[in-house]
Amino acid sequence: MFRKHKESFHRNMNRNLITISDPKSPISEQYRTLRTNLEYTSLGTGLQTILVTSTFTGEGKSTTAGNLAVVYAQLGKRVLVVDCDMRRPTMHQIFRLDTKNGLSNVLAKRVTIDLAIQQTQLENLYVMTAGVIPPNPSELLSAPSFKEMLDQVQTQFDIIILDAPPVMQVADSRVIATEVDGTVLVVSCEASDRDEVVKARDQLTMTGTKILGLVLNRREYRKDRNNYYYAYQ
Repeated sequence: MFRKHKESFHRNMNRNLITISDPKSPISEQYRTLRTNLEYTSLGTGLQTILVTSTFTGEGKSTTAGNLAVVYAQLGKRVLVVDCDMRRPTMHQIFRLDTKNGLSNVLAKRVTIDLAIQQTQLENLYVMTAGVIPPNPSELLSAPSFKEMLDQVQTQFDIIILDAPPVMQVADSRVIATEVDGTVLVVSCEASDRDEVVKARDQLTMTGTKILGLVLNRREYRKDRNNYYYAYQ
């Protein structure tokens, strides 16, 4: 049904997928903790579509989205990652996939959804890359075809994770936020400005989306006596 990625996933795997390369590491455990926290956050309400974004570029949103998808798939969930960053896409690099047919092609009605979804070598995990970079990403995401796509994939997958551009740089994430069950904001402890993070949160809140929480990324870690990390890396 979906295109299958033929190359060895583990051999060509991007180092950012630590939940596969080193699943027993403290960092991988933090991604599983994030998954558990999201499940508890959504008790009684249902959580199927999750937007992952950041304040600015380079804060680790795509790495977070990819690893979160992996730990959901490892739980036995049928997971789809959609690369909604049609300006600086990275999911095709993280999962070593081609990007000839993807989200932009679907929204422009050039290919079907099934053709745009690629199956990875990890069981239960599928990816829709960004596709050909278009001149008008915001307009494509605002078109009815985006909601139609999202409605269709919700009938096929348990969890859909949407990796979107930074909130403070373009309007794309705010457009997507109106269509999802909740949003995760990734914040870099090294580079993020508190006032800008608050502005990003407020802009997302104005869309009506539920802020599921913040992921503090790139924080200098410390260990306690039990050897656990207290920050996402």
